[in-house]
Amino acid sequence: MSNRLNKITILIVDDDPDDRLLAQEAFEETDMTQNLRFVSDGEELLEYLHNRDVLPDGTSVAPLPSLILLDLNMPRRDGREVLREIKSDPRLRYIPVIILSTSDTDADIWQSYQLGASSYITKPTTFEGFINFIKNFRRYWMEVAILPTNPMEGN
Repeated sequence: MSNRLNKITILIVDDDPDDRLLAQEAFEETDMTQNLRFVSDGEELLEYLHNRDVLPDGTSVAPLPSLILLDLNMPRRDGREVLREIKSDPRLRYIPVIILSTSDTDADIWQSYQLGASSYITKPTTFEGFINFIKNFRRYWMEVAILPTNPMEGN
């Protein structure tokens, strides 16, 4: 994996432990686990983004993610609400947020893009489907697209 790929942190936000395990295993199958992090709902996501521990040298224990894979329907604070907050925060709005949801309703898709989602993907339901998704995800987001870095993070 290239040096650029080693610096990419992917944060997955999903309240379903089975879906988190499926994602973990699919990322392992495609050798993309070194900077993979999970939180279980929108409240934990915002906590992660706003209250990361900083070491004395200024580096963060929990780096800002390069990409966020966000489920929509979660308890406490759902994906729509946190997407709105992320995209209204000048410090966070540059982070691409990819919606990964079981919902395929036109209303959810439309609203997600209105709120600033970078992409909308219907969550695969099988392990093979998830592997295929991760391969395509990697190809586009890690090899084709150039992700922004936050100069404040020291990347």
